Amino acid sequence: MGSACDYDVLIVGAGIAGAALALSLADSNLRIALVESQPLELPHLPDELSVAAFDGRVSALTPRSRALLQRLDCWGSITDYRLGPYSHMTVWDAEGTGQIEFDRSEVGVEALGYIVENRCIVHALLTPLLDRRSVDVFAGEGLVQCEHLSEGGVQKGVQIALSDGRSISARLLVGADGAQSKVRTLLDFKTREWNYGHRAIAATIQLERPHENTAWQRFMPTGPLAILPLPGSEEQHFASIVWSVTDDKADNLLALSDEQFCEQLSIAAEQRLGDVIASSGRVAFPLRQRHAIDYVQHSVALVGDAAHTIHPLAGQGVNLALQDVAALAAEILQGHTRGVNPGQLALLQRYQRQRKGENLLMMAAMDGFKRLFEEPALPVRWLRNAGMRGVDRMLPLKQQLMRHAMGMG
Repeated sequence: MGSACDYDVLIVGAGIAGAALALSLADSNLRIALVESQPLELPHLPDELSVAAFDGRVSALTPRSRALLQRLDCWGSITDYRLGPYSHMTVWDAEGTGQIEFDRSEVGVEALGYIVENRCIVHALLTPLLDRRSVDVFAGEGLVQCEHLSEGGVQKGVQIALSDGRSISARLLVGADGAQSKVRTLLDFKTREWNYGHRAIAATIQLERPHENTAWQRFMPTGPLAILPLPGSEEQHFASIVWSVTDDKADNLLALSDEQFCEQLSIAAEQRLGDVIASSGRVAFPLRQRHAIDYVQHSVALVGDAAHTIHPLAGQGVNLALQDVAALAAEILQGHTRGVNPGQLALLQRYQRQRKGENLLMMAAMDGFKRLFEEPALPVRWLRNAGMRGVDRMLPLKQQLMRHAMGMG
């Protein structure tokens, strides 16, 4: 088929997943195109340290995700800017005495994870990508149509139409265009999904006491609160929060003044780190579980949030997306060395088999944790707290949990 299509791989969406996939394929001789509905500009990375100067959206990158970004030669620019490595994690139950402590020394790693601003990850990926002549970028035009191409009843690829009237064809179309994926919708991928009736409030805060390079998480009946360490000076202690609450409570928290919000947040965190003394503006987003029943069709694959969205309980969304990218890129490149069409269904199904089980397992675990900690019945609360205390004393089980969360097995 070769020259019948404009490109070998056409990626829709230039966020973290789409940019990482394009960069993973950029040094092959595959013809790559990247389509982004927004103008493609490098995010601004301010130098100052203040609650207003951090990106309100951060990711807790695992060592496995770090390894992928190192292979793409992007990790250095992230560390040159700023990140918050955490060596310890404290998880506790608001409705009892259950608590678990995780520490890097228990699994012999440099850090359990790294809190990185999302715009910093995007900047690190786009900077080398925009210099690659092997990747054609179509930015500022939205996707309006997708259709399969066939010849004599044989699938030959996919053609898309952009809002400026241009049409582009490819042997493989990858939807990396987020939770509201137009690729997924236009090509009629079926999903299973439901609303949690919760929203996650995200903000940057300044703390009275040092965060001790620890990620803190408190489970409450209304939802979990995560306090994630950010870099700062000896006098300034910054953190990012993700506070999942019911819709009515979210409305109340968003209506508060900054001072009132800091007071409520201090109470919710049981003042483990003293008072919250400052907060950035707050953003809130609805929590919805969504999973594509299939990630692939002939000549089409979904990655990241286009394929699955997960409760932010453990900050695993970006990590799952990056592992989708790693698996799909490996299949495409291995197939390319054998002359296999990157849109071949058998190749894409191998990618799906690698990723679907792991993603479903993580989604089920997060959903189970959420429901367990919302349960108010006294026997459940007692068992929950006894279980947490028991796990905290069982080092082999803790090590297994940490390695799985870090993507190490």
